[in-house]
Amino acid sequence: MITDTIAAIATSTAGAGAISIIRVSGNEAIHIVNELFKGKDLKIQDSHTIHYGHMVCPKNRITIDEVLVMLMKGPKSFTTEDVVEINCHGGAFVTKRILELILTYGARHAHPGEFSKRAFLHGRIDLSKAEAIMDIIDAKSNHALELAVDSLDGKVTKLINGLRTDILNVIANIEVNIDYPEYDDVAEMTNDILLPKSIAILSTMNQLLETAKTGQLLKNGIKTAIIGRPNVGKSSLLNQLMREEKAIVTDIAGTTRDTVEGSINIGGLTLNLIDTAGIRKTNDVIESIGIEKSKKLIDESELILLVLNASEPLSIEDKELLELTKKKHRIILLNKSDLDQKIDTTQISGYLSTSMIEASSITPLENEIKSIFEINDIKSDTTFISNARHIAKLNQSKTSIESAIDQMKIGMPIDMVEIDLKNAWAFLGEILGEDISNSLIDELFTKFCLGK
Repeated sequence: MITDTIAAIATSTAGAGAISIIRVSGNEAIHIVNELFKGKDLKIQDSHTIHYGHMVCPKNRITIDEVLVMLMKGPKSFTTEDVVEINCHGGAFVTKRILELILTYGARHAHPGEFSKRAFLHGRIDLSKAEAIMDIIDAKSNHALELAVDSLDGKVTKLINGLRTDILNVIANIEVNIDYPEYDDVAEMTNDILLPKSIAILSTMNQLLETAKTGQLLKNGIKTAIIGRPNVGKSSLLNQLMREEKAIVTDIAGTTRDTVEGSINIGGLTLNLIDTAGIRKTNDVIESIGIEKSKKLIDESELILLVLNASEPLSIEDKELLELTKKKHRIILLNKSDLDQKIDTTQISGYLSTSMIEASSITPLENEIKSIFEINDIKSDTTFISNARHIAKLNQSKTSIESAIDQMKIGMPIDMVEIDLKNAWAFLGEILGEDISNSLIDELFTKFCLGK
């Protein structure tokens, strides 16, 4: 049972702002704040009310700040405990001074994510909703935000609970047969009831995992490597996409010796861009390390922007890069199209002509990226599973369902089949936080920010 009272600053402490909020939660939250608050007696006020007053140090009666205090009595609060939120002026010093007073008078400083952790432990939210809170904070695009809000609204929970109910129905049929074997012929029940239902569950799981690929791209963005020989315009391309001078651009080959990174938003989708070292033969040790990193990034990236110099014939390095990237999602850019074209385009299938001195060259590229990942075709009513932990558990559940189906097909005893079905049901439950270890819970919530 949780008995201590916790407190933390719930707003950003990066700099001064108009308002800061200190959040306090626990059995003693109202009593502690009331000791420091000069205004109405908070102990006798109604829940979900706001009160004007001042925070005052009891020892010297010095007023710290003019504040508004919000009361939310349990269980009708986020943590289901008594919660007090103090709205003060947004200076870093005054906010920390009020927090210090609250800690001095009996509260404990909250750990990262501890308010959300208490909401989970008290049954206010399941684990998928708790993780959605952090996803909302971390969202870098409209699509990522929509995914997180859908999860917080319970759409992922509804999907998972629906699958669990379907599995439970199959388990129930098995349990009835085990308890009352005279009611059904086992082989007939397996072929007519258990197997079709299990296959339907597997089909739903496969559909969810297929859309999960899109969900992860929407949430995390697309790892995009800009690849090419030195001086073909890779850094200029990065700067054009970023709309800023992110990378150094010179006529000197080998200027980019390590990766330069940045993120952009295209049609609600985040591109995590990496400008790589130009690939060529070199005796420079440092440049060679950068080139090896560039080649490794080809395998790791989800999209390759392969930049070729249209004003030069294809080189051996160009042909090597065309071969290395042919099985990847890629867009070939024939850059420097404003110069005389010398490249043999008959050796290249599918390309865009660009000139980094013309900002308009970027628009066709952005449209091509949208087309490759079908951003414009994403249905707003589709619920995506995008959390890596959820996908891993869904895959484990799928494996158990597949095992159960295989056993049904070869006529294994149904009590053996039931073991796999129960495992599938349990793995799905772990997505929502059921029967999950305390160590994993602690690890998940430490990734949250303070005050959440």
